Amino acid sequence: MVRKTKEEALETRHRILDAAVEVFNRQGVARTTLNDIAQEAGVTRGAIYWHFENKVVLFDAMVERLVCPLLINCEDRNERMQADPLGFIYNALDQFIGLMLNDAKFRRVFEILWHKCEYVGEMANIRDSHLDEGENHIDVLQQAFSLAIAQGQLHSALTPHQATIGLVAVIDGLLFNWTKNPALFPLDSYASPIIRAYLNGLTRPQA
Repeated sequence: MVRKTKEEALETRHRILDAAVEVFNRQGVARTTLNDIAQEAGVTRGAIYWHFENKVVLFDAMVERLVCPLLINCEDRNERMQADPLGFIYNALDQFIGLMLNDAKFRRVFEILWHKCEYVGEMANIRDSHLDEGENHIDVLQQAFSLAIAQGQLHSALTPHQATIGLVAVIDGLLFNWTKNPALFPLDSYASPIIRAYLNGLTRPQA
């Protein structure tokens, strides 16, 4: 019975987070109330307070649920990276772009983060905490670039940090503009060749 109760509580938590994604995406974070999310989820406001202290905590949990499963955070990350650092980078990017294309909830969370949230007050603190998480991802990519150079997979005049920042700029630029206006270009046929063109440029020996 206890196990069933825990499973039901987890199911309710996920239902609330799923509802938050939909309502935040539809109305924006500032205009959304916990009552709006409760109605969308089909639960009481009390059920939301059981899981989340307030809207800011709920928003943070919504983003955290998105980030944790990424390949860049997997348990065998270091082993994958050591074995084939350039392959690790490609696989991480393919996973990320694939989720943006094929997982509507994943994509909507980024649409909320980039286009439908005003980062003031407590929300500014949440932004800063997720900026820290983004810096962790940058650190992982930089480690992979360092290994790729050491193993002779890359022959770039750029430092590992420069190569990482360039790659992040390419990806963020593509996804920010695509989520703002999907009609601007087809992500499924543009993302991979553009990203690979950037990385291919780093694999050529410098004159």
